[in-house]
This record gives sequence, structure tokens and C-alpha cells, in this order.
Amino acid sequence: MKQKNIVVPKTARYFILGESTEQTKQVWIVCHGYAQLASYFIKNFEPLNDGKTLIVAPEGLHRFYWQGFSGRVVASWMTKEDRLEDIKDYCNFLDLVYQDVLDLFKDKQVKINVFGFSQGSATVLRWLTIKKPTIHHLFLWGGTFPSDINFEMEKTYFNTFKMYFVMGTNDEYITPAEVEEQEAILRKNEVSFESVRFDGKHEIPSSVLMELAKKL
Repeated sequence: MKQKNIVVPKTARYFILGESTEQTKQVWIVCHGYAQLASYFIKNFEPLNDGKTLIVAPEGLHRFYWQGFSGRVVASWMTKEDRLEDIKDYCNFLDLVYQDVLDLFKDKQVKINVFGFSQGSATVLRWLTIKKPTIHHLFLWGGTFPSDINFEMEKTYFNTFKMYFVMGTNDEYITPAEVEEQEAILRKNEVSFESVRFDGKHEIPSSVLMELAKKL
């Protein structure tokens, strides 16, 4: 048996919170975790909608029923099946979203903040590594690094923006030992980052988000 892959046209979607105006100073590109929808995930960022911020939430290309054959629909970025092609597809998709959003501002200078939650952390890391878009801040929130990211080789690029590694102290999916291991990888490869801990679980508390946003 031989597998053959073909590239097909596909309609993907992303959601926007806020308006692009002359007052816009920042753009947040926020990527959801496993089994979420962008239309719901973007609601976590409503506190940022201050008239000067545009929030953009792309949605994973794979939608499915969470339980059984009907009911709640969710999305993911990839699975282990044909993973390299899925990675290629979502990196191309995120790059198109990035360009589509920047086209709204023409020559106007805006800060680009990228946010990955849970599975979205691995997603944005791969996108950044492969496509290397210009960004200003990266938030890796409640997620770990994929093993295929070569931080040593990519440290020059990763040090062109400020990275925040954010984790709840009671995150039910990631152990403190795993967090320490991830941070050790960054330090070993001389990638600058700020470690942020909050008292909570696998979630995005608005108070923590807003406190970090004030630093930008």
C-alpha cells in the first residue's frame, strides 16, 4: 500500500474581537487548546478589548464531536496521524491569518503578541520556528514544548521578542517537574524568558492576563 497526499482548497476560519482603527496599538493572535473552539476561546480575552487592541483567534483545522456523533463540536490542531502534513497545514494557515491581519494596518506600526494555550503552545512554537514572523511578545500558557523545536539552533530568532512562560501552580495536566524541565531547556539554550506562576489550574484567569498585559 502506498500513501499519496494532495493539497486541496479548504475554508478555514478565525474570529476577531475589537476593531482595527487608527487607535489600534496592539494585535493579539491567540491559539486555543485541544478540544476548544476559537469563538468560545476568544472570550477569555474580552478584558483586553479597550479600543486600542485587536484580538484574533484562529481555529484548528480539525473539528469533531466531543462525545458521540452529535452535540458539542470542538477543534484541534493536529493528532499523531500524518502529523507532519498537519503541522505544515496549520503553519501555512496561521501565516495567512497573520498576513491578513497585518494588511488591515498597512504602514501603521502595531505590536504583535502571540498567545498559545495548552496544545496551542506547541502550535504557535512550530509556526514561529518554521515561518519566523515578526512579533513582539510570546505567551506560552499552560502548555509544554514539542520535542521537535531546536531552541539551540533557533535561539537568535527566539530572542528577538519577549517570551512569557505562564503556568498555574495546580495545573492538572502538567507537573511541577515538567515545568522545571521546560524552563531548564530554555536556560540551557540561552533563550530569554520570564517565568510566571499563578494560583490556579489549567485556565486563563483574567486578572493574571491583565497584569501581564500591563507590562507590554
